[in-house]
Amino acid sequence: MKKSDFAFELPRELIAQVPLPERSASRLLLLDAAAGRREDRVFRELPDLLHAGDLLVFNDTRVFPARLRGRKTTGGAVEILVERITGEHEATVQLGVSKKPRAGARIELADGSHAEVLGRDDDFFHLHFATPQPLAQWLAGLGEVPLPPYIERQPDARDRERYQTVYARELGAVAAPTAGLHFDAALLAALAGRGVASGYVTLHVGAGTFQPVREDEVEAHHMHREWLRVDADLVGRIEATRAAGHRVIAVGTTVVRALESAYRDGRLQPFAGETQIFIYPGYHIRSIDGLITNFHLPESTLLMLVSAFAGREYMLDAYRHAVEQRYRFFSYGDAMLILPQEHGP
Repeated sequence: MKKSDFAFELPRELIAQVPLPERSASRLLLLDAAAGRREDRVFRELPDLLHAGDLLVFNDTRVFPARLRGRKTTGGAVEILVERITGEHEATVQLGVSKKPRAGARIELADGSHAEVLGRDDDFFHLHFATPQPLAQWLAGLGEVPLPPYIERQPDARDRERYQTVYARELGAVAAPTAGLHFDAALLAALAGRGVASGYVTLHVGAGTFQPVREDEVEAHHMHREWLRVDADLVGRIEATRAAGHRVIAVGTTVVRALESAYRDGRLQPFAGETQIFIYPGYHIRSIDGLITNFHLPESTLLMLVSAFAGREYMLDAYRHAVEQRYRFFSYGDAMLILPQEHGP
């Protein structure tokens, strides 16, 4: 399978650069294959498209201000994107710099403190931060919101709120689980009023989510590691939902990756740990019956995942429709609700 099998033409102006004034005002493309429906809707209409007894599963990870700017001792600019905090003063990071530094190199930071390169693992560097506070606390004051590379502007005050879901609580993500950005308090209340239940996983989305598929052969691609937790209470609720004939609907591809990583020995089980799961056509997704997701990059692993769920040609045709109808793409863009013809374990 070639990565070019997942290419499509995307006009640059359709890449959303700013969030809409209201979260739930985004557009929603309904793809109900079983009913033969494809409809252009508004996200706040989601309660009308779900049934009492359905279970929405959200990712409750919280984005931390992970981007820093510094300088090498030689004067060259360095951009630091913290991937994971590994200790009180240590982290795994990506470095944007003209020449990659060696172990022992020092990076001067804006407040006068510094970081030292301890080593390197492929695209990631291990840094020790000589900061006056523990790293997580220090980043809260000095770090920037880590907007994705396709948002071509500097983050501002609105991003502190809007590049975060309203239900975020578990600090640790470098990128937002963007399907959840469309939900506000009023919409969550409307869903609950309709009898739609909610559950949560945690998957800390890493900076590697923006890394392109570099291999021409899809099967040769290796995913980055991400930490996740699926607890026993959620497993029980998912089993009860399906036993009652209702649907489990994932809010975002990160939820799918979390649940599928916890699907072992033919059933969903509690799990906490790291995953490198790569889902592409040929993989049978067993843990969900529907998916809410944003529109993804051409040739991306996320487009491959939704193609595994609903079919490659079906999804590419939906993407062509979205381009023709001028949907907004990527993190601050619009969404789709995918209900495939076949679902279940």
